[in-house]
Amino acid sequence: MKWPETPEPYWRKAFPAKPFQPLKEDITADVAVVGGGITGITAAYLLAREGVDVVLLEADRLLNGTTGHTTAKLTAQHGLFYDELIQHMGKRAARLYYEANRDAIAFVQDTASDLGIDCEFTEQDAVVYATTERTAALVEKEAKAYETLGIEGERLGEIPFDLPVKNAIVMKDQAQFHPIKFLGRLVEELTAKGVRIFEGTTAVDVEKGHQPTVITRDGFRVTCRKVLACSHFPFYEWQGLYFTRMYAERAYILAVKAAKAYPGGMYINAESPSRSLRSLKIGGEEVVLVAGENHKTGQGRDTWEHYKALADFAERVVGAENILYRWSAQDLYTLDKIPYIGPITSGYPDVLVATGYKKWGMTSGILAAHLMRDNVLNRKNPYQSLFSPSRFSIDPSLKKFLLVNGDVAKHLIQGKLEVPTATPNHLANGEGGIVSYKGKRAGAYRDDDGRLHIVDATCTHLGCELQWNRGDRTWDCPCHGSRFSTDGDIIEGPAEQPLTKMEG
Repeated sequence: MKWPETPEPYWRKAFPAKPFQPLKEDITADVAVVGGGITGITAAYLLAREGVDVVLLEADRLLNGTTGHTTAKLTAQHGLFYDELIQHMGKRAARLYYEANRDAIAFVQDTASDLGIDCEFTEQDAVVYATTERTAALVEKEAKAYETLGIEGERLGEIPFDLPVKNAIVMKDQAQFHPIKFLGRLVEELTAKGVRIFEGTTAVDVEKGHQPTVITRDGFRVTCRKVLACSHFPFYEWQGLYFTRMYAERAYILAVKAAKAYPGGMYINAESPSRSLRSLKIGGEEVVLVAGENHKTGQGRDTWEHYKALADFAERVVGAENILYRWSAQDLYTLDKIPYIGPITSGYPDVLVATGYKKWGMTSGILAAHLMRDNVLNRKNPYQSLFSPSRFSIDPSLKKFLLVNGDVAKHLIQGKLEVPTATPNHLANGEGGIVSYKGKRAGAYRDDDGRLHIVDATCTHLGCELQWNRGDRTWDCPCHGSRFSTDGDIIEGPAEQPLTKMEG
């Protein structure tokens, strides 16, 4: 099979190329939304409909972050989660979690219908399947949780793929869609309603006063009543110490042309490594999205091996003949696996965050936008306390807190002890790695034309040592998930400053 040379998500092709200009002056607004993904765009749309004066700031391009790298499943079935939710949070919280995500799906369907958006919204059954006896028992517990919570679903003895399935559970009436076609139409609505949108504008701080003021990297100010931090990882993280309360994982996606007809439905396994399947149409032909291979960012084996493992699975299960697109995505996990949505801390009620969506950002982003709108408009929302960032339960949050931060400490120390023996001269074209350069540890990449790009390979967030990501040609932080280009530019936070260039 022929591989795409560079990672590029299919969805982005649908977004207009014309950029919005960066912010170049101090401005005021009712609400400043930071982040141009599904959460920020939807929140801005909901508020603009209510007559609120909104400014939207995006550090890069709209929809070029996690939203643009999704598998675009709209489902309340988030793996095997409801039995776990009942055990840790109780039946009421588990039911509310289901209803919040169900409402998000309905919003997409209703909005697409009302605005006439051809976003390829189609109802699909969502299935979790088990291929081992251990996970089959977990699926059985999940089925009983569905019954307890009144969720429509049923057990399946088999699924329409050549896999050794021992148990499976289906959640009825879920959906999939084209996220960029949907959100691109909302962006048109925003501009029509007078929402001011600025791309290439990185928010780095909030100045607290009579009214909060967002400070950009270029020194411009947006003074407002409320700040909505919808930037995947909160840009204003030191309030609430979010880097100690979340961890980052990467996953990989292939869009493949398959020899076998796709039977419909959305599938994910209950084991590790993860495997996810759904289909879509590209140019009138059916294409299968094969995703999975989750691992902590900056950790584990050569990232190219994850792409190859998915390709082997796709060839075996759906008869993959050609790989049309490949890309990867980053997801943030909270301590209890429920997103943080609401005031960043109890002492900062005018700065709201939405983060920690795991792999389920399409519904989580929509429900977050509704929670934020209701907060701005002082409306009660039944899901407010469930998603409150200030919550903390001893079980499971304390144990996870210790594990996450113990892992950070381990990788921080390991990185400092690493002594590279390679030099930039060892690198072939298209190759990168940690090297010794002028007596210092550095990150070097030799591009396809033979030019060297050398950067200081210490993360600008908290000083962890970066690792080379061969599959995506990036520098990734194993501590908190920051990612940088081969020239040191920030791809993903929490880092706010680029890497220092040493050569190139």
